[in-house]
Amino acid sequence: MPHADLPPSPWITRFEALLPSRAPDGGLRRALDLACGHGRHVRWLVARGWHVTAVDRDTAALTTLADLGAAVRPLPADLENAPWPLADERFDAVVVTHYLWRPLLPRIVQAVAPGGVLLYETFAQGNETVGKPSRPDFLLAPGELLRACAELRVIAYEDGFLSRPDRFVQRIAAVREATTTNGAPPRYPL
Repeated sequence: MPHADLPPSPWITRFEALLPSRAPDGGLRRALDLACGHGRHVRWLVARGWHVTAVDRDTAALTTLADLGAAVRPLPADLENAPWPLADERFDAVVVTHYLWRPLLPRIVQAVAPGGVLLYETFAQGNETVGKPSRPDFLLAPGELLRACAELRVIAYEDGFLSRPDRFVQRIAAVREATTTNGAPPRYPL
């Protein structure tokens, strides 16, 4: 199946209820899809009313998102060999799948706005025994994603093996808690 035709990750769609129903300022809900490729999650978010900053180094992949119009801000960027392209921007949702560049982990976490959600899923150690990626640079160590998100409230975390196709993954759903005015604890649907 070509990458452009893949459905959104079940990990991402599972946590749709965590995504803010409106922006804190009442404006547009803003999402970041980092290393978005052909935009399977960009399309999923736009279909739910989000405005998405789609970042990838592959400009040809970004052009496939042109049909989404003003709901998408394509941002060609080499995340590994150039400065962070988003300055101090914050997003109500940050989505990252199948991408790991360790120096960016703090930036990714910082990009989550108060009340915002981080949904991250990528390959973990052990994957080298079943396929690619197999280089240690692209495989998370046990608990590494959990440690990287220490300043966020973790709602769900998994570190294990999935089949069809066989792969080792780590994935996290985490929020940057916003202050509440009524004193009631926030409810995070699972």
